[in-house]
Amino acid sequence: MYDPLRSKSKVALYGGVTFILGLGIASGLGWTRTSLAMPMIDQESPLSAQAVKPAADLSEAFVNIADVVTPAVVRIQSRRPAREAARAENPLRFFGPESRRDGPPRPDFSGGSGFIISADGYILTNDHVVSGADQVTVYLRDRRYFEARIIGSDPFTDVAVIKIDIQGELPHLSFGDSEDVRVGQWVMAIGNPGFGTGNRLDYTVTAGIVSARGRGLNILQRELFQQYGNDPATQDLPGYAIEDFIQTDAVINPGNSGGPMVNLFGQVVGINSAIATNTGYYQGYGFAIPINLARRVMEDLVEYGQVKRPLIGVEMQTVVPEDAEYYGLPSVSGALVQRLTPKGPAEAAGVRAGDVITAVDGEPVGYSNQLQQRIAERRPGDRVTLTVYRDGKALELVVRLAEAPINRLVSRTTERPQLADERIGIRVEELDVNSARTIGFSEAGGVVITDVQRGSAADQRGIVPGLRVVQINGVDVSDPEDVRKSLDAVRAGQVIGFVLEAPQGQRRIVNVRMPAN
Repeated sequence: MYDPLRSKSKVALYGGVTFILGLGIASGLGWTRTSLAMPMIDQESPLSAQAVKPAADLSEAFVNIADVVTPAVVRIQSRRPAREAARAENPLRFFGPESRRDGPPRPDFSGGSGFIISADGYILTNDHVVSGADQVTVYLRDRRYFEARIIGSDPFTDVAVIKIDIQGELPHLSFGDSEDVRVGQWVMAIGNPGFGTGNRLDYTVTAGIVSARGRGLNILQRELFQQYGNDPATQDLPGYAIEDFIQTDAVINPGNSGGPMVNLFGQVVGINSAIATNTGYYQGYGFAIPINLARRVMEDLVEYGQVKRPLIGVEMQTVVPEDAEYYGLPSVSGALVQRLTPKGPAEAAGVRAGDVITAVDGEPVGYSNQLQQRIAERRPGDRVTLTVYRDGKALELVVRLAEAPINRLVSRTTERPQLADERIGIRVEELDVNSARTIGFSEAGGVVITDVQRGSAADQRGIVPGLRVVQINGVDVSDPEDVRKSLDAVRAGQVIGFVLEAPQGQRRIVNVRMPAN
């Protein structure tokens, strides 16, 4: 018989048990703890827009400059036919990634930056970025890349001009006046040092101030002495190097060689060129070639393929306080003439040893490097008026510049033809039992990649040592000779299809474009 009271008691009992069990579960899950109110995040600025307006305006200027300049900055990869001997470590050095130095001689890949200076594809960079290269590849911001021609390169100023041929107009930069650069003014250093697949640092933009002008580092002289100093016929060439660097504290690191230094109007005032460092990386001292000097060199390289360098015919040193006192100079500045080239332009104009040159065409000369630059910006045959101090009096002498005999430089030649596998940057060997055990393959046989040259076409596509080559362009590969035959049949510019296998058995397809010869 149905008992309503008893049924209600059961419902109440079951409900109580369920509540207690639920409470226990909730307690275990932390649901019954005291809830915390979500903190209120204040998004109001503690400072007014007017209070930070100067800094905000400068920040916006940097953004605008980067937007305008970076599309014209390129990455440059250079391939040299044979690796040069490692240079001695030096706290003053050019930028650029170092190349691998292990194993037998083989092509060298290195890189740097550059910037487009005309809509039809002329690019300005450093001599040391492209010097001695038999192949130069330029990478644009839109990921396209092109083989470039070296129009001309000058080791005495570390300036080079290259060109890519491309349909349509390219973004390009305008030049400022490096004579207007003042110590303390803001500049931005921009580079495109991305190199290989594991170090993509494309388009780095840093800002700083001009720390000093007229820095002579003797770095070019040392580089030239290594090349020409041991030959009596060329041992005087290092003396023609021109160094009048702009110093900046804008952060500049490897791979930025050839990138532009720009002012707050987005105009190029210098070319990033060297750093002072004990580690190989930025330590607060960066140096750029003044754009006025670079422009003068560029014009000759484009017009003649070499620099027609003017010669004044003096050997000089920067004036020091003792010189100023002895010669009765109005200030401690100028270039003290030590010796003259017999029958040279300066001697013919009446310049004497002991004269102090203080100006060129009315432009002040504070130190000997500045005099070199002032003369280098002229052309052979030009007439310049020198202001010189002699016996405590200022004189003006007109000098007709001659041409310096430095254009017959030692040329570099390729020691041997380059193999096709070297062109794309790989070294292959037979996968024998020992190699298979070392690398981790379960069985021997076939061909394994033992080395990938940094910056090469293979490296750019992510190929790494330790992979077995299974196929090339759909053809099975069984020994190293198969690899070379397959690659020898590929013309420059064509794409090669690789099937590669890792030790664990995973396969991947990698397509690589064959570089030019």
